[in-house]
Amino acid sequence: MNKEFFPPRPDSKPTIYAYEDTNPQYKGLLKIGYTTVDAKTRVAQQYPTVRPGVLPYRIVFEESAMRNDGSGFSDHDVHRYLRQTGKKHEKGEWFKCSIGDVKAAIIAIKTKETNEENRCLDFKMRPEQEAAIEKTAVYFRSFRKENHNKTPHFLWNAKMRFGKTFAAYQLAKKMNWKKVLVLTFKPAVQSAWEEDLKSHVDFREWQFVSRNGLSFEEAKKNKPLVCFGSFQDYLGKIRQAGLKPRMNGYIQPIGIALFLMSIIMGRGEIAQKNCLMLKTRKK
Repeated sequence: MNKEFFPPRPDSKPTIYAYEDTNPQYKGLLKIGYTTVDAKTRVAQQYPTVRPGVLPYRIVFEESAMRNDGSGFSDHDVHRYLRQTGKKHEKGEWFKCSIGDVKAAIIAIKTKETNEENRCLDFKMRPEQEAAIEKTAVYFRSFRKENHNKTPHFLWNAKMRFGKTFAAYQLAKKMNWKKVLVLTFKPAVQSAWEEDLKSHVDFREWQFVSRNGLSFEEAKKNKPLVCFGSFQDYLGKIRQAGLKPRMNGYIQPIGIALFLMSIIMGRGEIAQKNCLMLKTRKK
C-alpha cells in the first residue's frame, strides 16, 4: 500500500488570536488575526522594531481554529460574525469588542449555530464533577421511590476549585428541574452563580432571577430559571423598602431545588465554605 495515501497531518496549529495595543488611541479595540504558528510569535512579527521596556501590546485571547469534525476556519469567519452581531469594525482586523465577544464568535463558528445569547464559555465537566452529579442523581431518584413524603438531602463536601456552581447547574439540568432556588449566607457569590448560568453554552435559555436583576414577573415562565437570594433577603433581616415583598413574591412559585452554599457549624463557629447542601422537594 502506498504509504503516502494517508499523509501525516502537518505540524502547523491553526490559531485565532486577539491582542490589544497599549497606545491610548487603540483603547477599547482588539485586533483579531489568524496564524499557523503560536500567537506570541505572530504578534511579535507585527512589531518588528525592538524597543526597551514593556511590550506595546498584550495578547488577550488564543484559541484553536479547528472544529471537532476536523474542519477549520479563519479570522475572516470571526470578523464576519462580529460584524453580523453589530460589533464596530474599525480598520483592517481591528474591532471595538470585548474578549467575551470574540469567545462567543468562536463558539458559534465551531458549533455552526447562532449564538444569540453571546455565550462565551464551553468547557466540559471534569470526571470528578460527572461522578458527583451521577451519584447525587441516583440517590435523589431512589429516595423518591422509597420515601414519597420525605425530602432528600445530599451534601457535597468538595475541595477548593471543584466547581460547585457549575456542577450544581449541571445536576439541575440532568434532573430536568425548571425552577431552582439558590439560597446562601454569602450574597457576594451572586456574580459567580450568575456568570456561569449566563455565559456557558450548556445553559442556553436559562434565566437568572435576583434582587437587583431580572424579576420573577419579568421572567419567561416557559423557560428554566434560577432564583438567587441570601438568607437576609428571604428572612427580611435587611429591611429595605420594597425588598421583602419582592423576594416573597418570587420565592412562592420556586420549590423544586434548594441549594445552600456556606454551612455555618455550631462548634467553634467554623464556616465550611467548601460545602454545598442539595435539597429537593416537589411543588
